[in-house]
Amino acid sequence: MTRSMTRRPEAYWAGAIGIALFATLVAASRVPTTLGDFFGPGTQPGGLIHPVEHSTRCDSCHGGYDALHEPYEPWAASMMAQSARDPMLWAALAIAEQDAAFAGDMCLRCHTPGGWLAGRSTPTDGSALIAEDFDGVNCNMCHRMVDPHYKPGVSPAVDADILAGLTHPPMSEHSGHFVIDPLDRRRGPFDLGGFSRHDWLQSPYHATSNNCAACHDVSNPAYERQPDGRYVLGELDQPHPTHDKYAQFPLERTFSEWTASDFARGPIDMGGRFGGVKIAVSSCQDCHMPDVVGKGAKQGEIRPDLPTHLFNGGSTWILQAVRNLYPDSETGLTDASVAASIGRARDMLALASDMELSVDGSDVLVRIINQTGHKLPTGYPEGRRMWINVRFLDADGALVAERGAYDEASATLSEGDTKVYEGKIGVDEAVSAVTGIPTGPSFHFAVSNVWYKDNRIPPRGFTQAGFEAVQAQPVGYHYDDGQYWDDTRYAIPPRAARAEVSVYYQTASRAYIEFLRDENTTNDAGQVMFEQWEQLGKSPPVLMDEGSIDLPAPCAADLDGDGVLTLFDFLRFQNLFDSGDPRADFDGDGSLTSFDFLA
Repeated sequence: MTRSMTRRPEAYWAGAIGIALFATLVAASRVPTTLGDFFGPGTQPGGLIHPVEHSTRCDSCHGGYDALHEPYEPWAASMMAQSARDPMLWAALAIAEQDAAFAGDMCLRCHTPGGWLAGRSTPTDGSALIAEDFDGVNCNMCHRMVDPHYKPGVSPAVDADILAGLTHPPMSEHSGHFVIDPLDRRRGPFDLGGFSRHDWLQSPYHATSNNCAACHDVSNPAYERQPDGRYVLGELDQPHPTHDKYAQFPLERTFSEWTASDFARGPIDMGGRFGGVKIAVSSCQDCHMPDVVGKGAKQGEIRPDLPTHLFNGGSTWILQAVRNLYPDSETGLTDASVAASIGRARDMLALASDMELSVDGSDVLVRIINQTGHKLPTGYPEGRRMWINVRFLDADGALVAERGAYDEASATLSEGDTKVYEGKIGVDEAVSAVTGIPTGPSFHFAVSNVWYKDNRIPPRGFTQAGFEAVQAQPVGYHYDDGQYWDDTRYAIPPRAARAEVSVYYQTASRAYIEFLRDENTTNDAGQVMFEQWEQLGKSPPVLMDEGSIDLPAPCAADLDGDGVLTLFDFLRFQNLFDSGDPRADFDGDGSLTSFDFLA
């Protein structure tokens, strides 16, 4: 792989400003939203006295001593650290900006919070960002977060004044509506006693899932929810009238899926599946920052419950794309750290589900069980998918039939004959009339206002009412209350003696990558993304589950192998009998007689 150091985002965004401005003037289909339409409460740009510190200020104490347990190296090899360098972000943001003016603000708030808080997120195409803004969701940012819901006797006392000083305190955590301590007072769940290297505050909030909610529920505030459940474009150049996320269009609902699951009421004994030293898990951190025995700093004390800063999900090859586009001296990535992170992501995907196989009549029944605390898969819906592959083999191991076949060379999936788990959003007729985007599902997420499909498997504790209340109900599919699994039937073809079944996850479909390339009229971010996709295996699917099952022997009398018994089978038997073929010896006595007809 050849690294392209001439096409890095902070360089080509600046070069594309003129094109972007021209496109703004001539693109009649662009929704004329303003920055006001995407306003969100919480700490605002320019609201910090001490700016967000770069992660390298933390590395000297919190890195370089334990590659597995220390905070720095695992964090650096996570998508949290590389959130602002992710080429898929920039490809999607460019089209979002084409579709709706200033829509990029929704992306930048969470992908480069330091740059956003410093006021460099305007223009919202990211062209004003400087090198340090590509430090992602970094140490200083997270450890200065303030619980937006003050809890007397629990929250640090200073937080009451911080919240009181906000012009617009958050109503609910989502879409980058975070509160950041204006001073560099670093918070965490532990009492550090007489520690004096930097200001610190003990914050139980940092051990709760609510600490993750600000960026893992995402809503589009330009749309207002109507009593009939539709979402319509609000008055332009005006903030959302309530700022309530459940009154806005839901783009992502990972946190809310968790709140409506049994894990939020947990902990649940998962046998140590995700939780490091924990057998039972409940919070986001329990699974994505599992506790280990270790120390959080070079001179720190050994703790039995040290949260690791792994942050692994399902992302694998994107880290390699980041390395192709940026030098390791900027990213903090190494061969070893990236390989370890990708390995952890693969392991987490393997743990995310279980598969059970059975034969029910003339069908193979495939059950996929969701073992996570949210939908499977969850998060950003565009291009993400999971599917079942079934290979039917005969007694000699030869392939008889395949369902859900994936061609690696073309990166295409045979979708019509298998189950694909995914979410699809798009526009309705009203938005289509404004934008020119065809009614129905599409990848234009910045202007989408309808969920057209969502058959992703819910977590433990699912109820239709509970998920509907948080805008996460299934669409075009049904799950019973309490169901956290899904069954799919596959008819057993003639001559099949065995079925091999696999479940795969893919970060980005070919259709999505080509959309990012072909729809971009602003800059070359989509082409950069496409090139990385091609170089790195075209978003290679990751195996989640695999298994096999022996199938009942086919009916011996089905001599033409069509799966049903008809006159043609009898005629074929007659021909075999008349020719002395031993296959007509149905009673197995070694000779062909009238008893074979009876058999």
